[in-house]
Amino acid sequence: MEKSNVIVPRRDLTVGEVAARSGVAVSTLHFYEAKGLIGSTRSQGNQRRYPRSVLRRIAVIRIAQRTGIPLAEIRKTLSSLPDDRPLLASDWERLSASWNADLTDRIDRLTALRDQLTSCIGCGCLSMRDCPLRNPYDELSEKGSGAYLLEHPGEDIDEKGKKEKGKKKALAAD
Repeated sequence: MEKSNVIVPRRDLTVGEVAARSGVAVSTLHFYEAKGLIGSTRSQGNQRRYPRSVLRRIAVIRIAQRTGIPLAEIRKTLSSLPDDRPLLASDWERLSASWNADLTDRIDRLTALRDQLTSCIGCGCLSMRDCPLRNPYDELSEKGSGAYLLEHPGEDIDEKGKKEKGKKKALAAD
C-alpha cells in the first residue's frame, strides 16, 4: 500500500483542552487573550479555538512571569514572533537574551535591597540608627524624594556631605 502525501491538519484546541494541557486556568487564558499575549479564532458556534502552537507561547509567558517580567514587556517581545508556527529554540534564545539584562538588573536591585534592609536606604527619615552616618543632616533630600541610595546603589555621602562612589566606608566602633 502506498503512503499518501496528503497532510491531515490537526484540529485546533478548545479552551478547556488548552487549559488542561498548559496547566493554566480558563480565566487566565481569557486574560492572556485580552492582553494580546495569545490569540484564538472562533468556531461556527462562537467557541474559542486555539492553534496547538499556543501551548509553547503559554509556557514562555509563564516562565517570563515567574521571573517577574511585566506582561506588557512579554507582549512586546512576543509580538516580534510569527503567530503561524510554534516557537522554535532559536526564538527562545532571542527572547531569553532580550530579557537577560533586565533580569540581571532586577536581581542586582533585589540583592541590594536585601543587603540594605537593616540599614539606611537614603529616604531622609533619619529614624534609623544608621541614617545619621549615611545621610548626615538629610543631605540626600537635595537629590529628591524617595529612597535615593536604594535607587543609586554604590553612591554614598561622606562625612562632609560630598558624594562619593563605591561601597560604604566601614566606620570605626565607639
